[in-house]
Amino acid sequence: MSILTIILSIILPPLAVFLNKGLGKDFLINLILTLIFWLPGVIHALYVNNK
Repeated sequence: MSILTIILSIILPPLAVFLNKGLGKDFLINLILTLIFWLPGVIHALYVNNK
């Protein structure tokens, strides 16, 4: 995981997931989590990008 991916995961979690996985279920899950509350979106983005 690069520094850019970590920074994007913290600032814009859906963008980080989109750049890594593309449009799919991971992106939609992250978008919903980010819209509900920012922190679960960050945790999910870090998890997906680290996996």
